[in-house]
Amino acid sequence: MADSKTFRPGSLLARTNLTLAVSSLLIVIIAIAALNVFVINPIAEQAADDESALLVLSAQTWVELPPNARPSFELELAQTHDLIVTAEPRDLAAATLDQPYLTLLQDKLSERLNIPVVLREADELFWVDVPMGGFDIQIGFSPGRRDIQPLYVGIIIVGLGAGVVFLTSLFIVQRITRPLVQAAERVETFRGGENFEPLPEVGPHELVSLARNFNTMAREISTLLSNRTTLLAGVSHDLRTPLTRMRLALELLPKNVDPKLVERFERNLESMDELIGDALRFARGAAEAKQSVAVQAFVENVVESYDQLIPVTMNGTQDSRLDLAPGALQRVLMNLISNAQQHGEAVRVVVNDSEIHVIDSGPGIPPESREEVFQPFFRLERSRSVVTGGSGLGLAIVQQLCQAQGWRVHIDDGPDGGIDVVVTLA
Repeated sequence: MADSKTFRPGSLLARTNLTLAVSSLLIVIIAIAALNVFVINPIAEQAADDESALLVLSAQTWVELPPNARPSFELELAQTHDLIVTAEPRDLAAATLDQPYLTLLQDKLSERLNIPVVLREADELFWVDVPMGGFDIQIGFSPGRRDIQPLYVGIIIVGLGAGVVFLTSLFIVQRITRPLVQAAERVETFRGGENFEPLPEVGPHELVSLARNFNTMAREISTLLSNRTTLLAGVSHDLRTPLTRMRLALELLPKNVDPKLVERFERNLESMDELIGDALRFARGAAEAKQSVAVQAFVENVVESYDQLIPVTMNGTQDSRLDLAPGALQRVLMNLISNAQQHGEAVRVVVNDSEIHVIDSGPGIPPESREEVFQPFFRLERSRSVVTGGSGLGLAIVQQLCQAQGWRVHIDDGPDGGIDVVVTLA
């Protein structure tokens, strides 16, 4: 059985229009029912009662008139009321009562005459036999009298009324949803940079408040990220100065100092320097200007910079070019390849136009941890060793750079075990 959610409209505009359309249709149905019960049916019943009274009165008057005045009266009825009166009834076939009004008229005549009455049809007229004063009078009347058409009234109300309501609601909804769609697009493209385009603060009060709050939030986030970058850059710069002094002090140590102790100090200094570099790269945003880059050639150049041979498979268009930040892409690729070399085996790279896959056949990453590994300082290796567990910033830097550039990164299962880290550039 198909899931009912599959058939729900996806956009706010479509959902709102559908809701208003259904509501309008229900209002029209209620209006038609009320009109039929309180207006059309009473009018039709009154019209049938009036016409039955006219038919009976015409027969009664004809009977009471002198024989020499009856032809003039018959002529007047034909001209004025479109009624044909004759005292020579014919045996006619019963009429097909395909209109509710005819049934009402037949019932009203039966009530007035206190006898069952059957409407008949001939010569494009309806006929009724009225026994009156010893005469069997037959009166014919035009079918044009049955002018009340509830079906046509309903069609007009549904067609015109629903159309007017729908167009009006469409106009109102568009005025509301367009700013919301614009806000959603700006929110999706906002990456924390200082050059964001603020939302126009126009429209209804609620939308103005939404735009104002978003612009304020965006400015505060941009300021926060800028301050973070400045702070960490300053800390990195200030820390590297004492690191340099410590390296110099190691070089000046006497020769009788234990070489193993010196080696441990050097390794610790190198680790501290690497951590500082990672923190600095993590803090830096995406201020780099975009350039037209041949993706396949660019990836090949990055992979060739490694001493270890890394197979590269190129699929898709060979001369495919994209507008992107080459420095950010280089850092993303180098972090992913270095991470795959450290934790996996048989590293290889596959390029499919705007998709780059870094694949390894190592132990892999559990599905429940594939989002957490992009968090700063998260390590599957729980030890505090930088050698076995890394600094915990490599994939976090990848995630931040991808978000800043509007790229997407996620982890899939590798074809031969291990993982497949996919970076989508467009």
